[in-house]
Amino acid sequence: MKIAALQMVSGLNVAANLAQARSLMQQAAALGAELVVLPEYFCGMGARDTDKLAYREAFGNGPIQDFMAQAAKELQLWVVAGTLPLVADDDQHVLNSSLVYAPSGECVARYDKIHLFQFDNGREHYTEAAVVQAGQQPVVCDIQAKSGETWRLGLSVCYDLRFPELYRALSAQGADLLLVPSAFTHTTGQAHWEVLLRARAIENLAYVLAPGQGGVHENGRKTWGHSLLIDPWGEVQALHASGTGVVLGELSRDRLQQVRQQLPALTHRVL
Repeated sequence: MKIAALQMVSGLNVAANLAQARSLMQQAAALGAELVVLPEYFCGMGARDTDKLAYREAFGNGPIQDFMAQAAKELQLWVVAGTLPLVADDDQHVLNSSLVYAPSGECVARYDKIHLFQFDNGREHYTEAAVVQAGQQPVVCDIQAKSGETWRLGLSVCYDLRFPELYRALSAQGADLLLVPSAFTHTTGQAHWEVLLRARAIENLAYVLAPGQGGVHENGRKTWGHSLLIDPWGEVQALHASGTGVVLGELSRDRLQQVRQQLPALTHRVL
């Protein structure tokens, strides 16, 4: 099954970001991808964190969700809408949610980001919890390739990457492809992005697909990019460093089983 991570440099205008996303989805479909995954905040990187309050949507109802459902149906793709802001428990917060769409256009899974980013090195300051309400529940879902083969997705977002217990929970539920749509800062990404992603692949003997935001945004923020596909042995299969682009690769059930048989670490867990 061919899959693709779509790297973006999202700006302030939601409509322009959706047009960019659609173009990348079309490129991936033309290359034979059956699953495409957009980055975190694909629909908007605002001038202020509170900007996302203006275009939040109720789950199952809104122009961003309609756009994603239509794109999935027209392009006959499985689409993971990296994250978009959904209505939370109060008016001052949103849920940072990843939605999975089937080629029918139906939304078949939703994951609300659990771990919220906080960072302050004296020059850069981020407190995601000021505007985002944390999710509570790990989520897996099954997708089916045109060949009839089934793959189980484990959903996560960006800062979740630093919490291996989440991925163990996804692995325990049978995930064989871990998704990590992200908007890593340039500072933290340069230091930790690839090593964390490879670790999650290695320790869970699973594929990892991680689409990122990658470049300098209209709001001045600089994101790391380096969208990756990593195999269950921890080897990088494909990478796109900066700017918009498509990271294309292929899942192999034989490769997954080979790695898990020759190093059966998942069967040796005791905790």
